[in-house]
Amino acid sequence: MTPSSNQSNHEVFRCRDYELPLGKKTYIMGILNVTTDSFSDGGKYQDLERAVERAQQMVAEGADIIDIGGESTRPGFVPVDAEEEIRRVVPVIERLVVALKVPLSIDTTKVQVGRKALEAGAHIINDIWGLQREPELARVSAEFDAGVIVMHNNDSDVYEDIIADIAAFLRKSIAIARQAGIKESRILLDPGIGFGKTLQGNLETMRRLGELKALGFPVLLGPSRKSMIGKVLNLPVHERVEGTAAAVALGIAYGVDVVRVHDVQAMKRVAAMTDAMVRV
Repeated sequence: MTPSSNQSNHEVFRCRDYELPLGKKTYIMGILNVTTDSFSDGGKYQDLERAVERAQQMVAEGADIIDIGGESTRPGFVPVDAEEEIRRVVPVIERLVVALKVPLSIDTTKVQVGRKALEAGAHIINDIWGLQREPELARVSAEFDAGVIVMHNNDSDVYEDIIADIAAFLRKSIAIARQAGIKESRILLDPGIGFGKTLQGNLETMRRLGELKALGFPVLLGPSRKSMIGKVLNLPVHERVEGTAAAVALGIAYGVDVVRVHDVQAMKRVAAMTDAMVRV
């Protein structure tokens, strides 16, 4: 199965004043965590200048989108309140809107954070609960003509049919987005690798990624350095680049449009090579 045989129903992903044509290439979303406890890079980019430098470096390495997060979502993470999350992310967004010429995504589940981030100039809301924990986030996104990434998540890791359950969850998220006035060209779907899934559940989701294209929307995949890779290869977080590369390549072969990664330069090369083989 290749992307050319299983495209989404949309030719462009729109996020405020940016348009990303779909189907010709895989877009690279670089991860910028301005947190204390993210599983891979917590504490590295809390300083504003270091965060800005890291974002600029990722764009120089080939990132097409920068995803900014102010609260860790790793297993067992310590929640932070909206005010603290805003304090962490808004200054970074304000700087990067001026410094960069790529869309900025805010990784949050909170409507207050989403609004402040969009007011600061962010272009995309990336919600790990698919607009289902705080549906008002959808209305805020629509108000700003922002793009939205709706991710599958679950408090349980038990499924009757994991892809059918993921698809049902994402259909509900799409309905929330539509009802709020979000245009379909502004929606990306994320199967949620590493969230509410066992190792076998994650691996099955990877094997069956192509089935999600039947929903008719572009798909984002976020396998970077995840525990799935660590468990298969028995490797710590910072030695998972090859495993990430394998997941990225497979995802692209199954029609994924965006990959969310830490190791931008390496994954840009993996994506370019895979695109050359599978995109027509």
